[in-house]
Amino acid sequence: MVSKKKEITLQVAINSQELWEEMLHSKGLTVVDVYQSWCGPCKTVVSLFKKIKNELGDDLLHFAVAEADCIDALEKYRGKCEPTFLFYAGGELVAVVRGANAPVLQRTIVDQLGAEKKVLDQEAERKVIKDEALWDRNEMVLNDRDFGEQDETVSPEKSCTLAIIKPDAVAHGKMDEIITKIQEAGFAILANEERIMTESEAKEFYRHKAKEETFGKLVEFMSSGPCRLLIISRPGCDEDVVTAWRDFIGPSEIEIAKREHPGSLRAQYGTEMPFNAVHGSENQEWAERELAYFFPGFKVSDEATETKQRKTPQRTLALIRPGILKEKKEEILQNIKEAGFSIALQKEMTLTDREVQEFYSEQITQDHYPVLLQQMTSGPVLALALMREEAVEHWKALLGPSDLTEAVSQTPESFRARFSVEDVPINQIHGSSTPEEAQREISFFFSEERFLPTVQPRSPDEPRGVQYAVSVI
Repeated sequence: MVSKKKEITLQVAINSQELWEEMLHSKGLTVVDVYQSWCGPCKTVVSLFKKIKNELGDDLLHFAVAEADCIDALEKYRGKCEPTFLFYAGGELVAVVRGANAPVLQRTIVDQLGAEKKVLDQEAERKVIKDEALWDRNEMVLNDRDFGEQDETVSPEKSCTLAIIKPDAVAHGKMDEIITKIQEAGFAILANEERIMTESEAKEFYRHKAKEETFGKLVEFMSSGPCRLLIISRPGCDEDVVTAWRDFIGPSEIEIAKREHPGSLRAQYGTEMPFNAVHGSENQEWAERELAYFFPGFKVSDEATETKQRKTPQRTLALIRPGILKEKKEEILQNIKEAGFSIALQKEMTLTDREVQEFYSEQITQDHYPVLLQQMTSGPVLALALMREEAVEHWKALLGPSDLTEAVSQTPESFRARFSVEDVPINQIHGSSTPEEAQREISFFFSEERFLPTVQPRSPDEPRGVQYAVSVI
């Protein structure tokens, strides 16, 4: 039995940086319910916390509510209304639970309290984690200390894959249950973000299924509500993670999954196509493309590779003009891939006179503009969002000189020389000169909603915040 005082002071309100610092120095385990003034703390867990506090009656267990708007350390939790619970011990983050899932919260509290007692008794070392919601997306570098011990370098192309908990599973409250099973199966979750796909994003992401009869239904379903995007790895396992993950989730057809793989996620949580609960990349190539689509700044390295000063990937937009789109498209795409770029997005569109004038506003008074206008409006163009490290400089080098005569005579292997059009005096490729210029230009070809932060939907005017390079072929 505990005293009334403990029940009255169940949750300490943290609404200033000073109180936050004081909380970090509390002895024992502190569970912090992060909230904002416009959203408020999660009221549904108050009774749960009271029940746990009364049952355990432990002076080392503390509960608090913290207003993210008032605390610098919680800046990146602002703009969200998902219940988030941070577990602190010894001033360090030791666990995170998202969503008001009572069984998960209770189990985490008991486990972390027991672990902290062992630390205080000097029987174990405290295991500290990093919450991906606090990482800078332009510097998202994880090492082996972030997700458990392992000896091998983890690269996103070979040892990571994309998983999506689809809107049906999220709507039915199965997300935390699925995440628990993923972790119990030995998979490591390197990133966990909520996103509501737009219809255009869903069409782009599943464009390889565009000819299937169920494509329209799939697009409507995937843009119908929130889903969870996960980056999955499997530390300490020799099996390819893409294959292991697809085996774990089971066949895409629900009836086949239930008959042939009843223990799979799709057999347990799927209902009918396309409501099969979870998504997995089909192979290594698709895993790379899908990771680039949703996590453009993601990379993983160990301490050895960190010393090589690897730089954050940038995106570059390539635009194939109408004059060469039909005949040179496949050759250009192949050359782009061979140059080390990944194709994260693509979209075909036809530009109007006004759109060309807007994009090339600084060239309207130049002599070549009438030819440029005619070229750019003569048919559809193909926009490609490419990604690699130092994309701006690499793409400019690949293009060659902007003057077509100079490109042909001095750099005959450059794109501008190789893909020139006979009797057309202008080059067929444009590239932005700086990342700042690129960021302005890329929004012209892809709507801003495509570059919103993937942690949570925000205002349509807020860009994703990664660096871009623009190139027009």
